Amino acid sequence: MSMLNKAFRKVKDTKGMILHSDQGWHYQHLRYQQALKDHGVVQSMSRKGNCLDNSMMENFFGLMKTELLYLHDWSSVEEFEKELISYIHYYNHDRIKLRLKGKSPVQYRTLYQ
Repeated sequence: MSMLNKAFRKVKDTKGMILHSDQGWHYQHLRYQQALKDHGVVQSMSRKGNCLDNSMMENFFGLMKTELLYLHDWSSVEEFEKELISYIHYYNHDRIKLRLKGKSPVQYRTLYQ
């Protein structure tokens, strides 16, 4: 719940936002699901044995592991967390993708806003 509350404080307009997760018990908890509904967030949860419903996130996690996680010996969770935040910024703002017409996700999104 603390992750959700932090996100709700940071992002004011959550109506229609999609939050993807696996099938962890905490994502199935009534309180968690109600908080999403209260903020207009659509819950997307992967199904067992079906990678198609979460392929975009699986792709991101695969890239993040290859480009960040496995390249370093981390001395602490805090060190990894700091670098992960930097990587997410890089991924969204600087890392170009051919399927996004050679643009970063942020650049591509601004084409349609």
